[in-house]
Amino acid sequence: MHPTDQEILVLIQMPAEREAGFDLLVKKYKQRLYWHLRKMVVVHEDADDLLQNTFIKVWNNLSTFRGDASIYTWLYRIATNEALNFLNKRRDELLNAFEDMEIIMASQLDQDPLFSGDEIQKRLQKSILTLPDKQRLVFNMKYFDNMKYEEMSEILNTSVGALKASYFHAVKKIRALIENELF
Repeated sequence: MHPTDQEILVLIQMPAEREAGFDLLVKKYKQRLYWHLRKMVVVHEDADDLLQNTFIKVWNNLSTFRGDASIYTWLYRIATNEALNFLNKRRDELLNAFEDMEIIMASQLDQDPLFSGDEIQKRLQKSILTLPDKQRLVFNMKYFDNMKYEEMSEILNTSVGALKASYFHAVKKIRALIENELF
C-alpha cells in the first residue's frame, strides 16, 4: 500500500521520521518528475542532475512547505523552475557560441541511445523542441502528463486561459510542422 501525500507530510513533520518521510516522497514522485524534466531537457544525464537538484531543494525547503498547494504541485513547480533555469543558462551559453539550442537538442535526441520511440515519435519530439520553453512545457504537461489546466495553473502560476491559449498554439505549430514534414 502506498502512503498518501498527507501521511508522508505527517512523517516529514516528525523530526525522528523526517528522512523516512522524505524517502517515501522521493519514491512516490521521482519517476514522474524525471520524465517531466526529461521532456524539457531531452538528455538523460541533464534530467537526472535536475531531478537530484529538485530533491535537494525540496529537502532544504521542507520546513517552509505550508500546504497551500498540494505536495504534487509544489514538487512540479520546483522541478519546472529547475528545468527553465537550466534551459535559460544553456541558451545564454550557446548565444556566446552562436549555436541554436533547438538544433543541438534535436541532434541529442537523434544520438540518444535511451530513446526508444519510432520515427513518428521522434518527429513529434523534434517538433515539440521547436516550441518556446513555456509552450513546450504546457504541451508536455497536458499531452503527455494529462495534467488538468487548474493543476498547471498552480504549478506555473499562470491563468487557465493563458495555458489553454499556449496549448492551442503549440498544437497548431506541431501539426503544421508534422504535416509539412519539416523533420
